[in-house]
Amino acid sequence: MIKILFVCHGNICRSPMAEFVMKDLVRKAGREKDFLIESAATSTEEIGNDIHYGTRTKLQQEGIPFSRRAARQITAADYDKYDYLIGMDEENLYYMNRRWNNDPDGKISLLLEFAGKNRDIADPWYTGNFDRTYLDILEGCEALLKAN
Repeated sequence: MIKILFVCHGNICRSPMAEFVMKDLVRKAGREKDFLIESAATSTEEIGNDIHYGTRTKLQQEGIPFSRRAARQITAADYDKYDYLIGMDEENLYYMNRRWNNDPDGKISLLLEFAGKNRDIADPWYTGNFDRTYLDILEGCEALLKAN
């Protein structure tokens, strides 16, 4: 089983969007039994909160199923539990590396690296552009699935 943890700052916008986009892609590929897909935050700011309304709205527009959930922060145990620890931007990677002792097993990456791009996925909390964030996340998730 391939275990993926998507990570962003608050775990209410980008990482849950990636979680549910990836789950949808995996389901459509008939590979649900092959994957464990979850998401978490680097910060404590949104702990316990559900998905941001902008993310919910975008997922609904795209016909992607999602469920209620509570934001959580990454833990030390997550490093051993997951095969892929995927951040949305360089700041996420900074805090992930701090939490997981500079990634001794090489599990940490940016999502768009799977699509051959070395750039951040903009945080729609600040930009308000959930459409652009969705397109970047979809591109990264499609490439990640293809690689696995």
